Amino acid sequence: MKNSILVKSGIPLIIILAAFIIAAVMISSRKPPEQMPVETKALLVDAKSVSPEPVNFVVRSQGNVVPKHETALSAQVSGRVVSVSDKFIVGGFFKKGDVLVTLEQDDYITELNLAQAELAQAQAALEEEIARGKVAAEDWRTVKNIPPPELGLRKPQLAKEQANVKAAKAKLERAKRNLDRTQIRAPYNGIVVERNIDLGQFVSAGTTVSTVYSTDTAEVRLPITDRDLMFVDIENQSAQTSEVILQATVGGQMRTWRGRLVRSEGVLDSISRVIYAVVEVIDPYQFNGNGAVPLRFGQFVEAQIMSHQSKELTVLPRSLLRLDNTVLTVNDERELEITPVSIARTTSTQAYISDGLDSGTMVVTSAVPNPYNGMKVRLPDDPVLPAEAENDKEADSQDVSVSSGGQ
Repeated sequence: MKNSILVKSGIPLIIILAAFIIAAVMISSRKPPEQMPVETKALLVDAKSVSPEPVNFVVRSQGNVVPKHETALSAQVSGRVVSVSDKFIVGGFFKKGDVLVTLEQDDYITELNLAQAELAQAQAALEEEIARGKVAAEDWRTVKNIPPPELGLRKPQLAKEQANVKAAKAKLERAKRNLDRTQIRAPYNGIVVERNIDLGQFVSAGTTVSTVYSTDTAEVRLPITDRDLMFVDIENQSAQTSEVILQATVGGQMRTWRGRLVRSEGVLDSISRVIYAVVEVIDPYQFNGNGAVPLRFGQFVEAQIMSHQSKELTVLPRSLLRLDNTVLTVNDERELEITPVSIARTTSTQAYISDGLDSGTMVVTSAVPNPYNGMKVRLPDDPVLPAEAENDKEADSQDVSVSSGGQ
């Protein structure tokens, strides 16, 4: 019994020991794995050569339409309002010289008649004094043989009467002016935007009766940023009266007007840090009858100013500019470089590079995942090695498989 128990318990130990021995022999006799060099595969990218080119920018801005002349009409004399023109209403258009308001004239007509009478009296007194002077000179010659004095010829009295005539004429001119001022006339072609008086109202001299805008010329103040000033020479272009295109939506449709860049306000705004350029639009309300939509005061418009200054800049699609103002380029060793650039201007579709890219630089135009400096790349025109061609085929087949599985 004891021998059978020992035999049964020893067999498993013998098997385990034999297994260990066999495993040790196999491990010691196994050859080490062959060391294969790790190859960095060159990524296939698209790239194009870029060079600076002359660029003329269109500077965009916006502003409100305002009149070139805005006037607060005031009464120069006092009086009661006896009549107003049919055009003297808010929104009413008038021509230069139209009578808008008439004040009571009775007192001023009376003053005019008195001034005329005083002038007639002064002229009569002057003629009388001239006659007296002639008589005095004749009498002096017949009585004495010495030269007559000034007083003897009544010259001081003559000078006094001449002064009285001048004063009477001046008083008459003032009476005429005051009578004419009872009619408040339009200083230019314009529109009434505010009316402060009505029939029967008494107004004093200096009272503002209305606010009017000139419709001959409109202005638009356009803020120009410091960045845009490098593309727009306001002073030179103002001297050349450069054309500016103005646009706005009126009645659901985009309308266009043309103006002229005439000047800048010459002062940099201390808060917004912009300088204002002024554009003039002749006949904004289109009274010449050409059928165009009027450009009304207060209208908000967008403006396009064509730059006359040509800049040598590299133009790239906006999508190629990275968030940190860098672009991906390829050097002669077919290595990727992350190149910092200086941005002159960007739009929604393009980026204008002023510095950082030399003429002939290869700029990557395709997506590159996780790019880094020194990353190996190759271009479509580069010679393809067999291994790389096989890798491209495998990648294409994987793409096809994924697409098929998605379907």
